[in-house]
Formats: sequence, structure tokens, C-alpha cells
Amino acid sequence: MKQIQFPDHFLFGAATSAAQIEGGALADGRGPSIWDVFADKSGTIADGSNPGTACDFYHSYKQDIALAKKLNLQSFRFSFSWSRILPEGYGKVNQKGLDFYKRVLEELSRQELIPNATIYHWDLPQALEDQGGWQNRDSAEWFGEYASLLFREFGDQIPLWATLNEPIAAYVGYAQGIFAPGYCSERMGRQVNHHLLLAHGEGVRRFREEHLKDSRIGIVIDIWKHHPFRPDNPDDCAMAELENEKTYRSYLHPIFHGGYADALMQYMEQNQCMPEIRLGDFERIRQPLDFFGLNCYNRVVDCADPALQELENSKKTGGNFQDNGNEFYPKAVYDAVQLLRDEYQIGIPIYVTENGTPGYQEAPGMDGKVHDQDRITYMKGFLYWIQKALAEGADIRGYYAWSLLDNWEWNSGFGSRYGLTYVDFKTQQRIIKDSGLWYAQMIRSKGFAYDTPGEFEQSRR
Repeated sequence: MKQIQFPDHFLFGAATSAAQIEGGALADGRGPSIWDVFADKSGTIADGSNPGTACDFYHSYKQDIALAKKLNLQSFRFSFSWSRILPEGYGKVNQKGLDFYKRVLEELSRQELIPNATIYHWDLPQALEDQGGWQNRDSAEWFGEYASLLFREFGDQIPLWATLNEPIAAYVGYAQGIFAPGYCSERMGRQVNHHLLLAHGEGVRRFREEHLKDSRIGIVIDIWKHHPFRPDNPDDCAMAELENEKTYRSYLHPIFHGGYADALMQYMEQNQCMPEIRLGDFERIRQPLDFFGLNCYNRVVDCADPALQELENSKKTGGNFQDNGNEFYPKAVYDAVQLLRDEYQIGIPIYVTENGTPGYQEAPGMDGKVHDQDRITYMKGFLYWIQKALAEGADIRGYYAWSLLDNWEWNSGFGSRYGLTYVDFKTQQRIIKDSGLWYAQMIRSKGFAYDTPGEFEQSRR
């Protein structure tokens, strides 16, 4: 047996988001978000559910934070609900919303859990969407006002702040229609991307104005690196490279290089989806950051031959595929860290802010327990590659599992279970899964044993 060991200062936690766990959609003056409205439209959510109750964290936060402590978590990642604090998106503050987060932070302090807060995790107030949402350039100022309020109210209690979580979700909502608010326009999506980046830059600027000496700020971006199915096929290679430019690089380039890459500019010109870019925009976007939040779940394999792609999809069982149909490719996180170092020379600490795998039929067995060995294998694989990157000198400071709880997974509804803890959404009962028990033990010992590197070394495609 071999041993993976993490340094004492390495931070282990779990991640959540307001829209997915809080519920309390109509409680105490909260306004609707775009996801509340989107979920009420027929056919938008796989199981027809909505986030109105979710995990009811709004009422059960004490128990759930105690659960996090029971799992030996050192940090708790969460997001603020914009419409709970500012029901109209700006202007009048809902004091009861602020008070809720004050209670959450008090409980985290009591349980000695480090708060890691995200300002925006996909749930734009519907009142702002009614004014154009992220299509409206004023959205950067709306976000700035909201961020400043949070910094003033909670700045001295939260050491880690992220402006945005996975901004690509807004692109998906405006360009592809499968996320809120449900539009299908590439031109709209590219403009929304640009405005989100402006909002990020404005958020960082507002943070610096507050001079919060014990707090740091960053952004959370998901990197799903695209690989060609046939590495020697020019069409597959070109397809994968363009997809990389259209996805994570469309954020990394402006933030770290101060502009869009030439390949993306060419794509946007050719497809008539060039956003309005004003003088000074990239200076506003390219703000120095204190850390980078990396969400990493897997890679994406692109094939330019639709028939071959369909055949490949039909084979997603066994071998290097888990029971949920997803490829097991834990080296994805190592590849992402290398990319950040080699292509962007980011020079700031990295936190792996989300990593997880879904279960679709997970339920307690006859013994009352939830046996999710695939999730344990998945986490071991990613942690193996994180430790390898650490050993090679990467400045990775922490790892957050997605998620503490089974929750409302956006357009999948309650069908995708990512939690370390099983949630019965009818009774709100919590049951720690085998993966949660394993994670708790791993945190206690700061490492784990494994058989051979071959378990994690490469895809067996």
C-alpha cells in the first residue's frame, strides 16, 4: 500500500450554494430569482421540481453546520442569495436577509469552520432580469453595489471571498436556453459574458476600497479541458481547441491577459456575436487577485464525426466509466493546474473549490446506509493528482467537495445527487453516506492509502 499525505496547512471543506440548499424562497421578504421563475416554466427542470424548499437550509442551518463539523470539515463554502438581501436587486435592503447570514456566520464561528463566501452563484434577482439582466451593462454597477454591501456587513468575518462562481452558467442561460433565464442567442451569451467580467472587476475594485486586511478575494472558474477524441485527427483537434477558447479561456484571458484571445475574437467576428467592448473595459476586468478558485469535475472529449461520437456515447459503461456514465479521468485537475501555471502564470494560490460526481439512484439500503463507493474512488483519484501537483511545486491551498448535501441541482432538479450526505427531500432527513464517512477520516489523518498509481494514472479509453 502507498500513502497520500497532505500538509497540515492544507484546507479541506465542502461547497454549497444558496439557490440549491436554502429554500425559504418566500420567507422574510426574499424576492424571486431567475431560477425561481425559470423552474416554474413547463419542461425546464428534469423532474418538474423547483428550489422553493430545497434542503431547507434557511431553517436547518444550525443542524447542517453541525453536520459539517461532524465530517471534520475545516471550511464551509456558501453563497449569498442576492434577492434575499436586495429583493429588487439594488436599493432597499432586506434586513431579515442580512440577519440570516449573520446567524449563519455566527454558527460557523461557533463550530470553528472557516467561511468561504461567493457573492454570485447564478441566482440573479428576477427584478434585475426584468431590466435586461446581465444583458444590461448597468449589471456591473448593480453587482458592485451589492458586493459593497456584503463587504461592509461581513468583511471582517469572511477571510475568503469569490466574486463569481462559474460565470459560464450565465452564458448557458442566455445562449443555450437550458439554464435560467432560458434564452437561446449566441450574441446575447457573448455580451452577457463580457458584462459578467466587468462585474467581477467592479467587485474586486469595491473590495479593495474596503481595505479588509484579513480577507482575500478571487474568482471561481470551472475548467473542463477539451481533448480531441482522435489526437491525430485535425478536425477533432480544431474542434477541441475552439471549444477551449469559447469556454474557460474566454474568462481566463481577459482576467489574466487583459483581452480576448485572437481565436475567440475571430470566432465572434465570423459568427456575428462580438460583444460591445468599450475603451477601458479590459483594464477594469484585469484586477489583481489574491487567489484562484478552480472548479474541476472532468474533461470533455470532442469528436468531429457525429456517427463516431454517437458510437462512443453508447459505450459509456465499465472500464474507465463510472456507474453514472461519466468518464473517470482524475488527471483533469492536474491538467487544469498545469494550464493555469504554464499558459497564464497566475502566480497566486489555488483552491479547488468544487469537485464531485453525481449519483442518480442513490438511496439508503436495507442497513439504512448509503454505499457510494464510486464517489470515494472518484475523490481518491482527484486528491491523488492534487497531491502530485503539490509535490511538483503547485501552490494549492485547499479542496472542497461538491457538495455537503444532496441538493437541488439546477435543471436536473433532485435527480442528481452529489452530496456527501443523503437528503430525503420529503422528510429532510440527513444520512451521511459512505463517502462522507471516508472524507471525515481522510481529513482527520490528512491523507489516505491506495494500492498503486495505476488506479489513477490514466484514462483507459
